[in-house]
Amino acid sequence: MSVARNITLYPWIKFCQNLIFWQAVWFLFFQTELSAADAIVLYAIYDIGTTVLEVPSGYLSDRLGRRITLLVSALSGLIACLLLVTGDSFAAFAVAQMFFGASAAFASGTDTALLYESLVAQGRAAEVEAQELRAWRFTFTALALSAVTGGMMSLWWPALPFLAAGLAFLAMFALCLRLVEPSRRLPSGPEVLRSASLRAALVHPVLIWLFVLSVLMYGYSHLPFVFGQPFILEALDRAGLAAEAPVVSGAVSSVMMLVSVAASLIALRLRRRIGLATILLLAFAMQIGLAGVLAATGSAIAIAFLLLRMVPDSLSRPFILARIQPLLGDATRATYLSLQSLVGRLLFAGSLFLASGLADDADTMSHTDIRQILVAYVVVGLVALLALGIAARRLPLEAR
Repeated sequence: MSVARNITLYPWIKFCQNLIFWQAVWFLFFQTELSAADAIVLYAIYDIGTTVLEVPSGYLSDRLGRRITLLVSALSGLIACLLLVTGDSFAAFAVAQMFFGASAAFASGTDTALLYESLVAQGRAAEVEAQELRAWRFTFTALALSAVTGGMMSLWWPALPFLAAGLAFLAMFALCLRLVEPSRRLPSGPEVLRSASLRAALVHPVLIWLFVLSVLMYGYSHLPFVFGQPFILEALDRAGLAAEAPVVSGAVSSVMMLVSVAASLIALRLRRRIGLATILLLAFAMQIGLAGVLAATGSAIAIAFLLLRMVPDSLSRPFILARIQPLLGDATRATYLSLQSLVGRLLFAGSLFLASGLADDADTMSHTDIRQILVAYVVVGLVALLALGIAARRLPLEAR
């Protein structure tokens, strides 16, 4: 069987993986069952679950193969969904979040490594940016469809979005069974050769810059994901529409993803016109600006700005992956990408634990709490943006 099948299946695997029907209601679900502070902690536990397995999963992917690692990712996601459907306590939800973290960890780096290595095997490595953007559109189409339907599902039964997501993970598992393991150029000799290759990547100036940017953008991309739902709930409550929060949150998330798909259609032309460094810094600045808007006002008008949440990812993530891939060796590609994800999750999870201490013990999170937390993120983000902009002027970020 040809690895060309992988290139065909890859977008559909990403589609099933991102049918996250609970995305627009998870905070509302957890704070209804427990509390707002517990909801923040549960998200941090998800990141911890990913952290524990992030680098080991990348190492196993490099050693055992991409196909088996993606199968484990799909199975972990299915188990997490079943636990959330059947559980009714903080402990059960915490274990489920750790399985969700495991699912993300085993896919992290492995999915994009599978695509790149399959393209190389077919002599199509030059297509990597276009193929990453194609997969990005499948990803966000799935997120858009599942967001709006998940919000409506929750009105019938709060746990129904998790059950639907479990079926999507089952479909992902079936697709991964059809993958063909791509051939890879692995070094012969002792394991030290692999670690030397990883160390070389970690001191490469361009990779360092992209590493730092990726770590920061991971956290700032997830800020509206964590605080957007309580923001929507409070804004609607002021208008006497709190009961509609799940549906509105789902609709906002759906349109958000469709806006991201639209942005991806012009992303490649924009990247060629203004350059890699400029488009990446612009994307990061947009993330910081969105956090600033949510901090500045609790008005329902600000909900419209949430529609831009994933646009920075469309303008950055595919290009970061495409620039990183050729600079990495086959023996350490998934390990490196997993390490990058690990640091991002660690940093964000740590900041969320600090943020949970700023939230009071009320059943819902107020905009006062949200503003206090997001202002701190904005200040840190602006300092980081300035430092990255200065460093970018001295680096050959464009591939030669």
